[in-house]
Amino acid sequence: MFSERWICCCCPKTHKPHRSIVPLEQPQPPPPPPKQRPQPERQSYPVPKSKRRDKKSDVTLAAVVIIQSWFRRKQARFEIRRKAAWTIYQNIEYAGEQDQLKLYNFFLDLMQAVTKNPRDALVVAKVLRRTSSLTGSALAEEIELVQTTGPDTVYVESSYKGPHIQLPINKEQFESLILALQRGEFLHVRYVLLILHEVRRILKRLPNVNVVSTHQSKCVTVVGDLHGNLSDLMLIFHKNGLPSNENPYIFNGDIVDRGTHSLELFILISVAFVVYPNNVYFNRGNHEDHVLNLRYGFMKEIIRKYKSQATKLLLLFENIYSWLPVASLIDDHIFVAHGGISDITDLNKINQIKRNKYVSILSPSFIIPDNDEQYQIDGLSNEQLLEWRQMLDLLWSDPKQTNGCEANTYRGGGCYWGPDITKKILEKHNWSLLIRSHECKEEGFDYCHDKKVLTIFSASNYYAAGSNRGAYVKIATNQPLSIVQFMATKTTVKPLTLWERVSFVEEQALRNLMEKFSSNKSRLMKEFLIKDPSKTGRLSLNDWCDIVTNVLDLHLPWRTLKSRLVDIDLDGSVLYESTFRSQELQCAYNSKLTHRRESLCQAIYRNKDLLETVFRAIDQDNSGVISMKEFTDVCSFLGDHNGSPFDEKQIMDLATSIDLDKNGVIDFNEFLEAFRIVDSGDRVGERI
Repeated sequence: MFSERWICCCCPKTHKPHRSIVPLEQPQPPPPPPKQRPQPERQSYPVPKSKRRDKKSDVTLAAVVIIQSWFRRKQARFEIRRKAAWTIYQNIEYAGEQDQLKLYNFFLDLMQAVTKNPRDALVVAKVLRRTSSLTGSALAEEIELVQTTGPDTVYVESSYKGPHIQLPINKEQFESLILALQRGEFLHVRYVLLILHEVRRILKRLPNVNVVSTHQSKCVTVVGDLHGNLSDLMLIFHKNGLPSNENPYIFNGDIVDRGTHSLELFILISVAFVVYPNNVYFNRGNHEDHVLNLRYGFMKEIIRKYKSQATKLLLLFENIYSWLPVASLIDDHIFVAHGGISDITDLNKINQIKRNKYVSILSPSFIIPDNDEQYQIDGLSNEQLLEWRQMLDLLWSDPKQTNGCEANTYRGGGCYWGPDITKKILEKHNWSLLIRSHECKEEGFDYCHDKKVLTIFSASNYYAAGSNRGAYVKIATNQPLSIVQFMATKTTVKPLTLWERVSFVEEQALRNLMEKFSSNKSRLMKEFLIKDPSKTGRLSLNDWCDIVTNVLDLHLPWRTLKSRLVDIDLDGSVLYESTFRSQELQCAYNSKLTHRRESLCQAIYRNKDLLETVFRAIDQDNSGVISMKEFTDVCSFLGDHNGSPFDEKQIMDLATSIDLDKNGVIDFNEFLEAFRIVDSGDRVGERI
């Protein structure tokens, strides 16, 4: 009855917790065990973007390090190959210059032996292509030169279709000549003689050192060696503008030789010089010398292009060389010379030299006396020798990294001068910079001696296609120097990559070196067998390097080059006969020859350049053949020199035996055949 509750309707509702009455004695039941829920599958949550980025950058960095390491190793190997190829080219080039000087000195020795005989002296002078007369006055010589080489002595044929030149030569003719040469047109020899005589007339008025100023033109361009590469000059004119009064040029020597367009190059620069005589400047180089032209191609080029008139051109060129200034001075503080300086360089003494006395710079014996009665080969005073050295050092010297001044035995002429000499000479004359050429540089230019000496070389592709860039330097008033690099390429040829260029240059260098091995095979094998008496075919690397250095007279990194030249045994020995089994030499030795025949061919091949130089020296009229009179004069002279003179019948019998086709003249092939016969006879005598 009391368990029920009554709720009043007028009162608000209240919520009270419900109380449950549990007996105290009844125990609490344990809670049921929790049900085992199935474990859900593990889910992969996405990695944050920052962590993914870090992981990717680590992989990229590792790849970059691997690629950089590979590239640097590859680049280092290519640099070693490039330097080795460069060294091969330079050694072979300078060895050729040494050979030419040896030949020249041989003729000098002959000349010194017969100074008491004027006729014999004249014979040797003609052989040496010295145009200045030993028996005539300067005025008579001038008249003779004009009469012999004047343009009036040649007439233009009506069939001639090339460019025409007439006096006065002007800018329009200069520009039309450029276009004609670009089209490959031929300039008539009359116009060549006309231009050269105008150049000679202006050169005779110039001082020994050109005085150049940038105050009016604001800038002057210095061009280095061009060596007959007409495409390089055209590219320079295209990039830098044609010479003018507002755009002056200095051409720092070595315009001719080696290239195939030396004549066109010299003529084009000469026309610019005639049109702008106060803003186009010549500096004489060591190749502006008829003795070097005998060997390095300019003489051959003139004979090939103007065979009937070659003698006139060669006579005129030789005389023009002697009138070329030897240096230039820009704004009184930048000295420009082809080769460089030495410890005795003195501007005052250079300015006092009569430069036209030095028809050839190679020897003081070529000083032409003011008085014929004073003519002597020996007995030059110290003053004369020092004067000659001033000229020689300007054209032939090279800088070196160490202090001092020493003879340039590498080239055979001039000197090596160090940074101390540069500092001394520049301070003595208050100069700030020396600009020179004379050496091929891979980038076309090079600084040395604390940037006080700048070498500029403008002939690109000098050794081989892609071997080097060309460069020229622009000098402005109160402005830093501006060096412009270039490389002339044919428009139809795809530009080479760095790797292709290095490989091509290396291949050509090794080919030239293999020719040296080929032409000296007998001498090399003789020395190899001395070191290998048991004929095992093996030598130590040191012995192999010493032998090839001494026999070839080339100081090259043979240890670096050995893998490209010979096979190496497992123990490090050199298999020296493998050099002559290489693929490059198979072309030279694909015919079966006896040992004696091989030796003869090697001797002729080794001396081919020297024999060709001698042949062209004896060929006084540049006809391409030796006449009987030319042969008789030289033989008579040589007989007197040896103390066993020939009579005329003996000389004619000798000439007839050499003239195999009996046409009355001796060509170059017959000359080589005579050398072969003499060499063969000497060997028979040795066996007897």
